[in-house]
Amino acid sequence: MSSYEVHDFQHEVIERSYAVPVLVDFWAEWCAPCRMLSPVLERLAQKANGRWILAKVNTEEHPELAYQYGVRSIPNVKLFVDGQVVDEFVGALPEYVIERWLQQVLPSPHRHLLRQAQELLQQQRVSQAQELLEQVLQMEPDNAQARILLAQLLLLAEPKRAAELVAPIEAGSPYEELAEAIRTLAPILQLQSEEELPEDPIRPLFWEGVQAAQRGEFDTALERFIEVIRQNRYYHDDAARRLCIAIFKFLGEDHPITLRRRREFSSALYI
Repeated sequence: MSSYEVHDFQHEVIERSYAVPVLVDFWAEWCAPCRMLSPVLERLAQKANGRWILAKVNTEEHPELAYQYGVRSIPNVKLFVDGQVVDEFVGALPEYVIERWLQQVLPSPHRHLLRQAQELLQQQRVSQAQELLEQVLQMEPDNAQARILLAQLLLLAEPKRAAELVAPIEAGSPYEELAEAIRTLAPILQLQSEEELPEDPIRPLFWEGVQAAQRGEFDTALERFIEVIRQNRYYHDDAARRLCIAIFKFLGEDHPITLRRRREFSSALYI
């Protein structure tokens, strides 16, 4: 059965959504667009093969649920994941539009493993986190979140593989900026000697920055690269500026090192 009429919302939608995403169609008998949308959702639910399930709430029979979830116009379709509405749409959209929407908003079926991996990373249990992320990618090779988490984990130890992991992440992805930061940092982290860099009086200072980045000493790396910007902004195709931005993105805008060095970096650009 591809859909069911909800009688116990707490059990059939909220609790069930912790195991599998639940797409809830708020509808009514008198609503013509609802009657148009219903078979479309039924077909998509059958095609989903259990990736998500479809539940229907008759707003005439359950006005309290419509009020609770802010349903002002029907059909209103809401996606519940882990007990919460994560996205929705209103109106009888074409099937291909709904399919595209579902591709964007449906969480990974392995989201619980990803959450566990993130918790392990926060606890500095790196090898266990890596094992889980590798497991997710074996089952779901296109999972962008698993790719970006594993690339972050491996960047210093295996920069070449980190770059390969983020290569498929394209513009428009929520991980676009972080992926670009890893792509920028990876080649520099693979350098073996100063002689691989263009000859210039500033080269030793730039190389000190590279070595600091390779050790994961990003504060020192930023200090050196910012000084390179002050002395020779366009050395190695403006590499110091690009690397500073990449480090900021890799660490995150709220990281203490980013907050400490960002103003210094901006100042160096406009000397």
